Amino acid sequence: MIRAACVAMALAAPVAGEACDVALALTVDVSASISPTEFFLQMNGLADALADPEVADHLVAAEAARSLVQWTGTSRQKISLSWRQVRSAGDLAAFAAAVRATPRTWSVFSTAIGEALLFTAGTFGEVGFCDRFVIDVSGDGLSNEGRDVQAARDAVVASGITVNGLAIETSIRFLSRYYESHVIGGPGAVVERAADYADYGRAIRQKLLAEIIQPAF
Repeated sequence: MIRAACVAMALAAPVAGEACDVALALTVDVSASISPTEFFLQMNGLADALADPEVADHLVAAEAARSLVQWTGTSRQKISLSWRQVRSAGDLAAFAAAVRATPRTWSVFSTAIGEALLFTAGTFGEVGFCDRFVIDVSGDGLSNEGRDVQAARDAVVASGITVNGLAIETSIRFLSRYYESHVIGGPGAVVERAADYADYGRAIRQKLLAEIIQPAF
């Protein structure tokens, strides 16, 4: 309950910034199950999706705010790219290039999805008013460390944030079902499935379009 209150306070905190349709936190798994090649595919797939003309047009029209968070085990979450608002194609191109160039922060730790959700929720106080607040969390495994995932998800959703998921089913079949039952939440929450990391770019593009075009409430 205390953590949920902190999340709510972060959302309510007075911060500078212009109104936007959606604040979207792109939250990526960098735990030990992900090889260097898979990390490369993940970051480049995300950058390609952000640069996709259809995705870019909708992000600019929405004046969306977005950030990038890397996460792995307990106490290992980092804002890799701070909140920035998309006001032009140039803004988005710069953000996509920054995603592509982002170095990996960790590589040998566990999977703490609940901690990732709570940490990311706490960063929304850095953006101005937006109609919707969304965490876009991707990963390839079950949570095996840290806070209970469902309890963390429930606290985040109670504070007004929607959690969407991208399940990368490289080694765990039906991981998307786990994401559906344990990770996602909030009005209109969705799970997208990637068959493997080569499929990540397609999957994240689809999820971005769903998050931007379709209201989350």
